[in-house]
Amino acid sequence: MAIARVPRVVIDCANPRELAEFYAGLLGWRVDRVEEDWITIRGEEGERMDFQWVEGFRVPSWPLQDVPQQMHVDLSVVDLDVAEEAVLKLGAVKAEVQPGTSFTVFLDPAGHPFCLCLEQ
Repeated sequence: MAIARVPRVVIDCANPRELAEFYAGLLGWRVDRVEEDWITIRGEEGERMDFQWVEGFRVPSWPLQDVPQQMHVDLSVVDLDVAEEAVLKLGAVKAEVQPGTSFTVFLDPAGHPFCLCLEQ
């Protein structure tokens, strides 16, 4: 029996609204809860991600670890090229280092790496 269920991803950042709107646009979710230093987005089936303001937030230096990546999200896509075009329009930046062929690494507006992965 599981000890816990329904995991959530909470992402530290300097600008929760900007990052929440980026991921809401990427996933087709909606902004659900807004507080001064915390914003929640939700999907149609109750999935959620939270974005938390952190004083002194430092942008990750991926792939180096001078400032660790702190977190990353892997997202499944059907077509990497189509998905790349869409996330770039939302404000992502394609990472200079691309260590694989079945996924592409991007940086979200706060500098966190995330991967678009071909559905297997």
